[in-house]
Amino acid sequence: MESTSLSFAFAFVAGLLSFLSPCVLPLVPVYLASLAGPEIFESKAGRRRIPIFLHSLSFVIGFTIVFTIMGAGAGLAGFAIGAHLTLLSKIAGILLIAFGVFMLVALKVPRLNFEKRLTPSQSRTTSYLRSFLTGGIFCLAWTPCVGPILGGILTLAGRSATAWSGASLLAIYSMGLGIPFLIIGAAFDNITPLLKRIRHYSTTIYIISGAALITVGILILTNRLMVLATI
Repeated sequence: MESTSLSFAFAFVAGLLSFLSPCVLPLVPVYLASLAGPEIFESKAGRRRIPIFLHSLSFVIGFTIVFTIMGAGAGLAGFAIGAHLTLLSKIAGILLIAFGVFMLVALKVPRLNFEKRLTPSQSRTTSYLRSFLTGGIFCLAWTPCVGPILGGILTLAGRSATAWSGASLLAIYSMGLGIPFLIIGAAFDNITPLLKRIRHYSTTIYIISGAALITVGILILTNRLMVLATI
């Protein structure tokens, strides 16, 4: 149970780190503008806080559903080979280390930082359904910044060997990623300047994310994950 709690805590923090990554944080205002319309940058945007928040909520629900389904699938895959749980843990540890190393190497090898970005529609027509669908596409459109961290959580979901645990891990990851979107949507006017200051530290946050994946991977490989509970 304690190990499960640690996995959930790690999933939530991983979601926050994904939000703070260099390919998500700097473009949050652009994303919200593509969802709620470019007029959110106008001086009277404060009057539109509720619509902006609802667009953000629709966006978050969209990617949460897709991530949760992915987590359930990973958990079922882990269940299929549950008889080899020790081997599965070793594989999970190696993959987490590999994802972390990839993130750190990508900082020095620009070619690895290729991202497939979702291009916002030029249409000024907005709807909550469109924001919902954009959230679903968001899961698949951003690599590799979110990819390695997400891959690490999916690996833990597979290690859990149950669809419920896998879905729960990805739902909590989505909470970590989604709550900042909701906060910004609710207070867009006041938080946008803060985003500009935080983005200067995005590379440091990216390095911390990679190091965290490597650390958890090593702890899983050495069967010492519970060490985190004593910190």
